[in-house]
Amino acid sequence: MRLVLAQCSVDYQGRLAAHLPSAVRLIMIKADGCVAIHSDGGAYKPLNWMNAPNTLVEEEDRWVVTNPKGEELTINLEEILFDHRHDLGPDPGLEKDGVEAHLQELLAKKPDLLEKGLVLVHREYQTDIGPVDLLCRATDGSTVAVEVKRRGELDGVEQLTRYLDRLGNDSRLHPLRGTLAAVSITQQAKVLATARGIRCVEVDYDQMRGAPSNHLRLF
Repeated sequence: MRLVLAQCSVDYQGRLAAHLPSAVRLIMIKADGCVAIHSDGGAYKPLNWMNAPNTLVEEEDRWVVTNPKGEELTINLEEILFDHRHDLGPDPGLEKDGVEAHLQELLAKKPDLLEKGLVLVHREYQTDIGPVDLLCRATDGSTVAVEVKRRGELDGVEQLTRYLDRLGNDSRLHPLRGTLAAVSITQQAKVLATARGIRCVEVDYDQMRGAPSNHLRLF
């Protein structure tokens, strides 16, 4: 991990064009090549970023980050205030809480609860940025990456988006789509998921594990 505080401006060219005017920003460069630019606000989300794999070329007054898709992020450096590297070591990954872990287990046994005819191919399918909870095959032949959450929020959509981006590099998995499965999903997450072509499915955890459900049903 490399953390750099710098007075800089940033330009992005790719799916669209974006410009960040000069300000003091935090530049985060991860060991896998991801580059993220943060301000001192806006919670966890960076102002701009480039997912791995990337190529970073460092020049005296600017850094240029490019990827195989032809996207380019240019960081125009005016002054570097802090530059530190630290090896974080191996990452054991995120451990899900009991509900999420059990929900994943239940859906692995009955993936057709998410979509009729859905068949499990692999549980905890590894990508170079972490494991996809469930990798499934649909009746139309498409591969479905499923991210399981107790509560589906924006970060769950972002996480699944990153997995889909990495899985998309494997032509054997095409066509590829994603499903966010959760006991409840926020409206904001549903809107973002729909915009990104990700399907949202709310499941009844109590019913799946054989406990009386608190949800009122008309059928």
